[in-house]
Amino acid sequence: MDISPPVETLRVSGKSRPNAVAGAIAGLIRSQGRAEVHAIGPAAVNQAVKALAIARGYLEGDGLDLTVQPAFFKLEVADEERTAMTFSVRRAPPL
Repeated sequence: MDISPPVETLRVSGKSRPNAVAGAIAGLIRSQGRAEVHAIGPAAVNQAVKALAIARGYLEGDGLDLTVQPAFFKLEVADEERTAMTFSVRRAPPL
């Protein structure tokens, strides 16, 4: 039976600041070792990818790195089905 705490989900929009999102990702990787990043639309996916790259730089000073698994998921927004992206982020094992 898995009793691990739920994964923290960060929702990124096209107007999100990549540095702020990167700081949140890095903080979750340091404290929990994992995070989920959700983005709907091309601008949001762009900001999320930038944030993931910046987060790697933030973690470098701590001797940490991350791995990312991107995937699509469907959701209902205003009675319309939309395709979104989720990025499953984990602390990378040490080399």
